[in-house]
Amino acid sequence: MNLTFDRDVLVDAFGATEGTALRVKQAALVVFGIALLAVAAKIKVPMWPVPITMGTFAVLSMGAAYGARLGLVTILGYMLVGALGFDVFAGSSAEKFGLEYMMGGTGGYLVGYVAAVVLLGMLARAGWDRSPVKMAGAMLLGNVLIYVPGLIWLGMLYGWDKPILEWGLTPFLVGDVVKLALAALILPAAWKLVGRARG
Repeated sequence: MNLTFDRDVLVDAFGATEGTALRVKQAALVVFGIALLAVAAKIKVPMWPVPITMGTFAVLSMGAAYGARLGLVTILGYMLVGALGFDVFAGSSAEKFGLEYMMGGTGGYLVGYVAAVVLLGMLARAGWDRSPVKMAGAMLLGNVLIYVPGLIWLGMLYGWDKPILEWGLTPFLVGDVVKLALAALILPAAWKLVGRARG
C-alpha cells in the first residue's frame, strides 16, 4: 500500500496557514485540545457492561483532526497538566492525581494515548479521515495502540496471574465499537461540510 502523508487535516481547512497568525492559531488549538481532552475524560455515558468514557474518543478524534505534530504537542501538554496534579484524567480525583495516578493502573493506557494520537494524525494526513471505512480502520488501529501498552502495564503492575483482560479490555469493547462508529461518521461528515463551505 502506497501512503502519502501530505493531505490537509481538518484544522488546516480554516484560519491562517502561515506566519505568526498560524502560530497563534496552533497555540489556541493546543489550549483548546487540552481543555477538550480534560472535559471528555470526565464524561461518562451509561452503557452495558460499563459506562462509556469519552476520553479515548476525544484522543483519537483530536489526533485525526490535528495531525501528528500538533496532536503530539497537544497530548503531551495534556499529560503535563495531569502530571502537575490537575484533575484532568478519567479516574483521577482529589485523593489520587498527578504522577501517582499516572503511574497506577492507567499508566500504560496514557502511553497508548500518545502513540495513538501520532498514528491517527499520520493516517489523517494520508486521507483516511475522509472515508467512513478508512476512518473506522484508523480508529481500530488507534484502539489497539492504546490497549497493548495498557494491558502490558497492568500485567507488570499486578501480575500476569490476575484477570488482566477482564480488568482492562473486555468490559470496554462494546463502548469502543460505539465510539469507533461515531468517529467514522463524524470526521468524514465534517470534511463534507468543509467542501460545501468552500464550494
